[in-house]
Amino acid sequence: MLPIIAKDMNVAQTVFGGWLSGHILNFKNRPQTEAVVMFPHDVQVDGAVEGIKYYSFGKTDRQQRFEFIIENERPDVVHIFGTENAHSLDAINACIAKNVIDRTLVSIQGLISVYARHFFAALDPKLYKRKTLRDIIKRSSLKKNRDAFARSGKREIEVLKKCKNVIGRTDWDKACVQRINPEAKYYFCNESLRSGFYEAEWSLDRCEKHSIFVSQCSYPIKGFHLMLEAMCDIVKKYPDAHLYTTGSNLLRSDSKFNHQKMTYYNYYIKSLIDKYGLKDKVTFLGTLNEEEMKQRYLSSHVFVLPSSVENSPNSLGEAMLLGVPCVASDVGGVKNMMTHNEEGYVYPYDEPYMAAYYISEIFDNDTLAQKFSEKAKAHASHTHNVQINLEKAMEIYEKVGRN
Repeated sequence: MLPIIAKDMNVAQTVFGGWLSGHILNFKNRPQTEAVVMFPHDVQVDGAVEGIKYYSFGKTDRQQRFEFIIENERPDVVHIFGTENAHSLDAINACIAKNVIDRTLVSIQGLISVYARHFFAALDPKLYKRKTLRDIIKRSSLKKNRDAFARSGKREIEVLKKCKNVIGRTDWDKACVQRINPEAKYYFCNESLRSGFYEAEWSLDRCEKHSIFVSQCSYPIKGFHLMLEAMCDIVKKYPDAHLYTTGSNLLRSDSKFNHQKMTYYNYYIKSLIDKYGLKDKVTFLGTLNEEEMKQRYLSSHVFVLPSSVENSPNSLGEAMLLGVPCVASDVGGVKNMMTHNEEGYVYPYDEPYMAAYYISEIFDNDTLAQKFSEKAKAHASHTHNVQINLEKAMEIYEKVGRN
């Protein structure tokens, strides 16, 4: 649900998917263009706000709901964002049923069918089936979480095989799509980011020296366990170094049973922090809204993306757009976003000692940090240029709408 719709419905706004607002709100001031938005919600609602019509859909009878909306609105183009959710398949099937599949686009966000192959992110296989009490109650484990990715991936593959038009933005997503459906027409279009990240600029003088920000740590793909290994090397050279990330505070000591309420991966992260003696070197920031995220980027000396797989991570784009010096694992579409040794550093994700080395290079060299900041910001300002991306999207819509 877009924030503008959540406000109209008087419900809590999510901190996720904010880039969608930038995409859709750009259309409302264009003549002869109308945006109609569909989104999941517990209650079925129809409404309109600031020129944008909206419909929600529930967990059941989704295809019928989509067919009703398509028949009611008679859209020139249907644009499905993402392939990983069950409702994406329902939407594709509705488009086939209502004979608008030729005028339907699917945007690649991540590709969960491929992510499943990288889920464990160099973890020791003996950890795959371990569980906390919470996992036992919920019948969960790392292996079961990975298997859930694989199951969702089967739906995703079906979506991609049925769709005829795909929007992507990296060599990685193009290669993956072509493996699944070589007949699909591939369109290139970069994404615009949340508006607040265009309005500020990182400064070496104002950041917390030797601080590192990793934007997510909740599951293995994000590579936080590998970042902790890199942190071991970093604190030997920089005793004042500090690592920040989002998510619940795993270091709370208010209950001796607290660790049993964690997922096993959370518990593993906590055990690594204890093992490496990093308790005073890691801070969990909870869930951050757009402004809080922006301030955390700006306060950091280096942003690190240690993931085992990504497509075009918005976190890296946001950091680059602000001009934060970046170190990123060389996975997925990262190389389409940032040039090694010119705009930042990239490294093999399973070599955390190289992440530590490159972070140290930035810590040691203010001239290098400033160069990376300026060049990364220039690159990201083009990649995420709102007007360019809007015009490209409209060009694609016009082509697909003529089918």
